[in-house]
Amino acid sequence: MEKVENKESFEAKLEKINLVLEELKKEDLNLNDSVKLYKDGVKLLKEAKEILNDAKLEVYEVESDDE
Repeated sequence: MEKVENKESFEAKLEKINLVLEELKKEDLNLNDSVKLYKDGVKLLKEAKEILNDAKLEVYEVESDDE
């Protein structure tokens, strides 16, 4: 698995995801802006998931080194 450099922390990604969700809740949001925000949110979620997967892999490697 190729490790991707994550410039932002997992917590920063979650904060941005929450901001996207708050924006999507606004009633005066037009369709184009809604779609853009949705795409941004999906991208952020994928990046956050990748960070979690990388961390999980590191934990497995540490655990296997201890055995």
